[in-house]
Amino acid sequence: MTTGQAGTALGCSIPTVKKLMATGVVPSVREQGRQVFPLAALQQLQARPAADLTVLGTAEVAVLRSDAPAKVDEPDRDWIGFGTALDQAQLLAALSGWWRCDPARVAAGGVLPVTVAGFVVAVLTGLTGWESDGTAGTTGRYRFPKARLAGYLTDLTAPANAAEPADPEDARLAGLLLGTRLPSVSGGPIAYVTANPTTDTADEGEQA
Repeated sequence: MTTGQAGTALGCSIPTVKKLMATGVVPSVREQGRQVFPLAALQQLQARPAADLTVLGTAEVAVLRSDAPAKVDEPDRDWIGFGTALDQAQLLAALSGWWRCDPARVAAGGVLPVTVAGFVVAVLTGLTGWESDGTAGTTGRYRFPKARLAGYLTDLTAPANAAEPADPEDARLAGLLLGTRLPSVSGGPIAYVTANPTTDTADEGEQA
């Protein structure tokens, strides 16, 4: 399938499809003068269930809308974004900040699903306590230094937690969310969704 055909089938744009492919979670992606999205993988992604947020027991959950990995020159991390080529330490550093958000609102959800193209590819927990970059107002950015990588995927077509969380609750939350469809709409990297998300897949926003 072409990226255009895959985007139509998944309900997202061609750039969003390419972003999903660039993370490495779609197996058997090929280059044949242009990128080719495997039909079998597309059919499996179409069949992925919607995330059931009602089991979390919160009114809303923040969602980190990630991009493919990109190299950065920062003192506390070398990468931002999500990619299967990153190890667990690199992923945690890449995903745990800095974002424009309401940190108390993020922490209140108790869990932070990480999505690419509307699919949950990682799950963060341990969101108690945060640090600010010192900027006041809506442009301020925050990170969660105690965040834990409860789970992440290396293959979205056969979701299995590639992490081995020591906390049983982390393992439970990762098992509930990884590989599910969790659409969200936001002008930035953090979105907030209610406990009853729709089943429509929305394009992803910018990466912090």
